[in-house]
Amino acid sequence: MKQFGLIGLPLTHSFSKKFFTEKFEREQIDARYDLFELKHIADFSLLIEEHELSGLNVTIPYKEKVMEFMDKLDETASEIGAVNVIKFIRNNDGLILKGYNSDAIGFENSIIPLLKSHHQKALILGTGGASKAIDYVLRKNGIEVTFVSRTIRPGMLTYYQLTEEIILANTIIINASPIGTFPHFNECPDIPYQFLTGKHLLFDVVYNPAETIFLKKGREQGATGQNGEQMLVGQAVAAWEIWNK
Repeated sequence: MKQFGLIGLPLTHSFSKKFFTEKFEREQIDARYDLFELKHIADFSLLIEEHELSGLNVTIPYKEKVMEFMDKLDETASEIGAVNVIKFIRNNDGLILKGYNSDAIGFENSIIPLLKSHHQKALILGTGGASKAIDYVLRKNGIEVTFVSRTIRPGMLTYYQLTEEIILANTIIINASPIGTFPHFNECPDIPYQFLTGKHLLFDVVYNPAETIFLKKGREQGATGQNGEQMLVGQAVAAWEIWNK
């Protein structure tokens, strides 16, 4: 039986475990999918020693930190600077870990059908591993990107700097942070929602709840909204293809 899994912290509500467990049962695949909560990324070495894994998914907060353990990086993962899929390659030289990024695949397939001609500029809320994949996809498709952070950083905006002019100019706004995830579903990014219009597209990487406060406030202003479920499904399907190619 092949063993796959997910590393991150916390992993209380895992989409990946449900997705892959159901896939294995439905398609009668002799495999299992386990959750590995790592309190520190240094525990990764012990994990791969104790388990004969075939593949891993990586989530918050280790998409960037896990890169130091990779023997090889896919070109896309290298350019993005984050890994969310690890392929375990065994040959005569021993074990080789190769890092990939399927977040970019899932996000691109999810957002491209929603883009209109006026969607030229985007704000990305959050600066973690997921935001890097999103930035990569948007720039690849000719969209100008500005990051929004809680702290002052060069080349980025902070939430209190978001004026009406900035909101109106950036008709794509993406929540790439975990804000609003169950059980903290009453929370939302601190942006001036009153300046949103019907031209805005809001994308939330959060999928539980299906409509976050972020998306709800956007809908109330006439904006189009999309949650992260389709992106998650897309990145999971891509991960499976990576593990089996």
